[in-house]
Amino acid sequence: MAVNLVNVEAVSKVYGTRTLLDGISLGVSEGDRIGVVGRNGDGKTTLIRMLAKLEEPDTGRVTQSGGLRMGVLTQHDSLDPSATVRHEIIGDMADHEWAGNAKIRDVLTGLFGGLDLPGFGQGLDTVIGPLSGGERRRIALAKLLIADQDLLVLDEPTNHLDVEGISWLAKHLQERRSALVCVTHDRWFLDQVCTRMWDVQRGDVHEYEGGYSDYVFARAERDRIAATEESKRQNLMRKELAWLRRGAPARTSKPRYRIEAANELIADVPPPRDKSELMKFANARLGKTVFDLENVTVQAGPKTLLKHLTWHLGPGDRVGLVGVNGAGKTSLLRALAEAARTQGEVQPAAGSVTVGKTVKLAYLSQEVGELDPSLRVLEAVQRVRDRVDLGKGREMTAGQLCEQFGFTKEKQWTPVGDLSGGERRRLQILRLLMDEPNVLFLDEPTNDLDIETLTQLEDLLDGWPGSMIVISHDRFFIERTTDTVMALLGEPSLRMLPRGLDEYLERRQKMIDAAAPAPAPAAAGKSSSSGDARAAKKELQKIERQLNKMTDREGSLHAQIAEHSTDFDKVAKLDAELRELISDRDELEMRWLELAEEA
Repeated sequence: MAVNLVNVEAVSKVYGTRTLLDGISLGVSEGDRIGVVGRNGDGKTTLIRMLAKLEEPDTGRVTQSGGLRMGVLTQHDSLDPSATVRHEIIGDMADHEWAGNAKIRDVLTGLFGGLDLPGFGQGLDTVIGPLSGGERRRIALAKLLIADQDLLVLDEPTNHLDVEGISWLAKHLQERRSALVCVTHDRWFLDQVCTRMWDVQRGDVHEYEGGYSDYVFARAERDRIAATEESKRQNLMRKELAWLRRGAPARTSKPRYRIEAANELIADVPPPRDKSELMKFANARLGKTVFDLENVTVQAGPKTLLKHLTWHLGPGDRVGLVGVNGAGKTSLLRALAEAARTQGEVQPAAGSVTVGKTVKLAYLSQEVGELDPSLRVLEAVQRVRDRVDLGKGREMTAGQLCEQFGFTKEKQWTPVGDLSGGERRRLQILRLLMDEPNVLFLDEPTNDLDIETLTQLEDLLDGWPGSMIVISHDRFFIERTTDTVMALLGEPSLRMLPRGLDEYLERRQKMIDAAAPAPAPAAAGKSSSSGDARAAKKELQKIERQLNKMTDREGSLHAQIAEHSTDFDKVAKLDAELRELISDRDELEMRWLELAEEA
């Protein structure tokens, strides 16, 4: 019988005049893998903070089993800004200890792309203070995953991870033996990792068996039978269920519910998008040309991200753009947006971008635009337009669109300055759509949005006629809203992926495998023989002496470059020597790691 790890008994929590949790009783047992969903502000984070005893309930009690080893990832890390990455993740472990630990190697490679932490200037010896919030969050997650835990409590663990990182984390958590409670808006991740769901709604928590797909069906069926939800929300749930059931068979994690019941529930639900109708309307609004790129080069400062790119974005095209961080996804959108803003007058570094004369672009960047904080939500939307044409005779007022995006009549009179980050993001998207664009660029649109708002945005985009490019690490959103996936794979070209994100991950893994050094040939006889171990240790000591000398020389070169900063010829020679030294050191470090395993 599974041991109970945490008990929540009749817990209530009130903030101001609002009851977030009202008499909740729940339990977490060994082997549980629980996903927590619900609207922003409904109490998900409060619930898991009380589970972890980081926050006390107003009434009721939370008990934990004796000796419970619990790891908690909160929205704000407690890392020491003066410490190095090495100190926070690995602590005082000697290099040969952590390098010989398969779990540590797996975590560092999965979350940072390599043992040398590419992207961090000084690798493991990088000081934490100046790092970005996303980098600090990955460090906090790595520190948590390296430790041995009975229970992991994770609040938005996929934030700041790319598609590869999210895929790795899902696999890692599947293989761990510890129990898990996880708040996330990433629906693909929930389906991969969780076997139970907690849905936090209006002070209550509803429990469901299965992953996200199973939860969608169970909730839709529950709403239908109990008739407790308004028809709009029922239709949204049924539409999403239809999408899940008609997608890849593996999308529904476990056949916990009768397939016949699911099929009956969605029998009259049409496909999410009428593509031919949307294409016809898009052609009428846009003509034949949207964006034509001919032999284009895109740069970010001195770095060339894309070159010789010839690509056509046509009317009604819906493209998901994926790729490694820094490959140029956002830079490509910015170059196209600048060409559209200036009607083709501003061009990229090389080549040409032709913009259709009727293009009306709306660009959702990752930054939330500033608005007058004294404006009410409804006023901020009405400043753009009072009514919006959704095509096919459909029209919505600013107030109706606000309601569809979760701003109730009361919330519409809230000052913008009082909104949360997620609510500001919703308002930003709302204002863009209200301006009736015919081309949408969405750069990480799912940031800070809860699942219910995401389904409403997807529903709205289903009937939106125009061309669209979406950059997102949310696999579900990409698959749900786009028809084609294009990828930047770390090389200066754009590739179409007929099999979508699965193909992207396969290609990236092949590239990583191809770049990895060839394994050292196996020694004759048993690898653990004392002769082999002695030889490996001897070579290790020799390499360590060489690495120490290299580190000293590197420091000397940096000092000389600073000293001769105005002598460009001298600096160029010193820089060339430094690059060669770093390359040699990287090779020695890889050899050191191979020997550490043997020893």
